[in-house]
Amino acid sequence: MDLELVRQLAIPSSSKIVMLVSDGLGGLARESDGRSELEAAVIPNLDALAGRSLCGVIDMVGPGITPGSGPGHLALFGYDPYVYRIGRGVLEAFGIDLELRPGDVASRGNFCTLDAEGKVTDRRAGRISTDTCRRLCLRLGQIKLDGVELIVRPVMEHRLSVVFRGVGLSGDLSDSDPLVTGQAPLQVVPLRPEAASTATAANRFLEEARKVLEQATPANMVLLRGFATAPSLPPFPEVYRLRAVAITCYPMYRGLAKLVGMDVLPLSANLDDELRALSAVYDKYDFFYVHFKGTDRAGEDGDFDGKVAALEELDKRIPAVLALRPDVFIVTGDHSTPAVLGAHSWHPVPLLLLSRWGRSDRARRFTERDCAAGPLGRMPAVELMPLAMANALKFKKYGA
Repeated sequence: MDLELVRQLAIPSSSKIVMLVSDGLGGLARESDGRSELEAAVIPNLDALAGRSLCGVIDMVGPGITPGSGPGHLALFGYDPYVYRIGRGVLEAFGIDLELRPGDVASRGNFCTLDAEGKVTDRRAGRISTDTCRRLCLRLGQIKLDGVELIVRPVMEHRLSVVFRGVGLSGDLSDSDPLVTGQAPLQVVPLRPEAASTATAANRFLEEARKVLEQATPANMVLLRGFATAPSLPPFPEVYRLRAVAITCYPMYRGLAKLVGMDVLPLSANLDDELRALSAVYDKYDFFYVHFKGTDRAGEDGDFDGKVAALEELDKRIPAVLALRPDVFIVTGDHSTPAVLGAHSWHPVPLLLLSRWGRSDRARRFTERDCAAGPLGRMPAVELMPLAMANALKFKKYGA
């Protein structure tokens, strides 16, 4: 997308856009009955909404490319993820309001479980409690590195933020997280010569972390990934001329919204809490990003029935959003997380866009197959925000 053109066409108005992102929304059919999670779920509200909406499927990055949550969300917000790249570590830091200085290298950490052979048996250490995470982070924060200041902060459950601060550091590093179980953590490798000293500092931290956590159960090691420095992005409110706010339960997504310039509310406890927050600030903003994590969490755990249950939980809250009468209501995801894969995937993500100006295709259900046959067809995710702006009557005419 040409964000400068978008800036030129955007006009302020009182109409309201609600973007509800069900993380990891897309799925795949299981062998037992040939149905995906959306097809197996009882979701009457989403099905009825699809029948009134423009439907399609979106590629977050490109066909065949499996996106992380960062690129997926950037695309939803209209930023080309090939042009604007944000490391996961930066998002974690921003999500907990950890201010990064120029040159800081931030990484996202997972507490994990290693067996006696030093191989990863659980990349999330049984999803330890946030209180346990805080205690362990205090211990890790005592580690000293020559010439580098270390900042260790808890995020949520097994997640933590690790920031390296010093002179001449670089985020061009490989991850220590093997991303699978049954393998040992990886050495951090510099991807460019100038990152060699930063790789040395990261590996030294990991060596010391293993000693500090040796007797901790089940979180006896840390995995690091997403090393990065903070980028500069055109501010979302200025590009789209929107008063924008993010409402989330998880720090990383709050951090991403903050990074693009949205206002961010304190973390919500659950989806009901998010919807109460949405209602409370509805008169103050005209763009609302609301994030639901349950679908992705179950998908990554390979829990097909759990993801179905999360979709049904989401469906019950749809009337509460519709009661606010948004001018444009979008339901989609930031990537697919099929439970049969237990991981993010490259499959396009279902999308519905409700607007009084949309030409409905009368879809029967909100599923991958029904959406793929909708009038929007298969489109790049970066085209969603301009489509939302047009349907909210927030664009002026292009050209004479």
